[in-house]
Amino acid sequence: MVSTFNGLEVAKRGLFTQQSALYTTSHNIANANTPGYTRQRVNFEQTSPYPSPARNREQIAGQIGSGVQAGSIERVRTQFLDDQYRGENNRTGYYDSISSAMGRLEQVMNEPSENGLSKTMDRFWQSLQDLSVNPEDSGARSVVRQRGKAVAETFNYLSNTINTMQKDIKSETDVTKKEINSLSSQINTINKQIAEVEPHGYVPNDLYDERDRLIDQMSGLVNINVSYEDPPSSADPLAMGKATISLVDDNGQNLSSKATLVNGADNSVQDIDIQYSTDNSALASSVSVGNTSYSAESFNSPGKLRALMDTAGYTTGNGEEQGVYSTMLHNLDTMATSFANQFNEVQTSGESLNTLDNNNTPPAFFSLEGSTLKNGVQVGLAGSIDITEEMDDLDNIAAASSSEAFAGNGDNAQALAEVQQQSDPLLGEETNLNSFYESLIGGMAVDAQEASRLSNNSQTLKQSVDQSRQSVSSVSLDEEMTNTIKYQHAYNAAARNITMVDEMLDRVINQMGRVGR
Repeated sequence: MVSTFNGLEVAKRGLFTQQSALYTTSHNIANANTPGYTRQRVNFEQTSPYPSPARNREQIAGQIGSGVQAGSIERVRTQFLDDQYRGENNRTGYYDSISSAMGRLEQVMNEPSENGLSKTMDRFWQSLQDLSVNPEDSGARSVVRQRGKAVAETFNYLSNTINTMQKDIKSETDVTKKEINSLSSQINTINKQIAEVEPHGYVPNDLYDERDRLIDQMSGLVNINVSYEDPPSSADPLAMGKATISLVDDNGQNLSSKATLVNGADNSVQDIDIQYSTDNSALASSVSVGNTSYSAESFNSPGKLRALMDTAGYTTGNGEEQGVYSTMLHNLDTMATSFANQFNEVQTSGESLNTLDNNNTPPAFFSLEGSTLKNGVQVGLAGSIDITEEMDDLDNIAAASSSEAFAGNGDNAQALAEVQQQSDPLLGEETNLNSFYESLIGGMAVDAQEASRLSNNSQTLKQSVDQSRQSVSSVSLDEEMTNTIKYQHAYNAAARNITMVDEMLDRVINQMGRVGR
């Protein structure tokens, strides 16, 4: 027989269960604006009916229910959407950094404009044209000297500014490296906390939320794969276990078996470190994960860290320099080398006012000091090019082609002006200074536009996935308020059920058995 007080037990379980649902709903409402929070729900379960089938000796046609209980409190979250979001967040982290770097480079190059290198060189060529018309005019010579000085200073500004930007990127790379290591340490700490709770049958949802938030943040810095260790057998079926985070390449393959940032199996952490070609260089030479080292070229785990390396530059195995800023500096040095060498060659082949009597060779116009010759390019010349001290004497400008019939002879000044049209194997086959610089700026503009497009695309996809994820996991205040009303009415109904059972018992105890009174 069912106990006389069975109705009270059923109602009591209903009270407690609805109360748990109200507390969980209140928790959701309180964390509606908490970053990374996942809404929770109580999974209602029927308690065991009476009698159990094995003890059903009275041949009752159906079992009598014994009420409800709060089976578990579950996070409403989809792992598939998490994986999608982290993939898009990784691409966004990479392309955003590349796009930002290309935007800064475009601002520095400042083309086309009145203050860019192209316009400055045009003014220089024009001053030489003017000198060819009046080769003995001191004013025209002064303009040539000043315009030549302006070209050198523009080269210096571009090179020095890009070098400064490289150092800024290096600092940002070091900050990003520390951020990755900090996130790894925090995730490992949460893993330990989770491991202390799960064996006792609890489900630490709030710890799971914080860990997922940190993993989301890390996914924008490097490309990672997240796996979970099996929880102990005593854990709740909803328990997730400790997370293991490994570095993967752009194809989703592990960089190596040792490229593990957080190891959930033994609660260990490996830090990322960046090595540079020299102490004062911004060019990365290798990346280490714990005791395992990877060349900068082979460390192809996309994300913000890789984008910063691709921006500032890195050295390959054969010593070549790659990267957005490194390539631009090399191209500027190549252009400055070709420009200075060709101009000096024509300058020294002509005649100046000071060589009429002694037949000496005119001095070079541009100085190559402060640079180092490597593979035909004066490395660092763009940052150090200047006019020579001899050009302080304006009569050293070789405007004439020969000492004979010097008066009015501006043929060499015309030849100097035509340097811009002369091809140079250093710049490329049949490529002159103008076409080389146009190609340089055009390529930069195309790369910047492509980086911006990819950044916008990845942002759009990331937002789309995030909206899908939020539609599942975020707190809707309207829905929670509706749930509050629903659970409150259920709680009140369970309380009313207790009152009803109390009235039944009162009838039995106090109002029956009056015979003999």
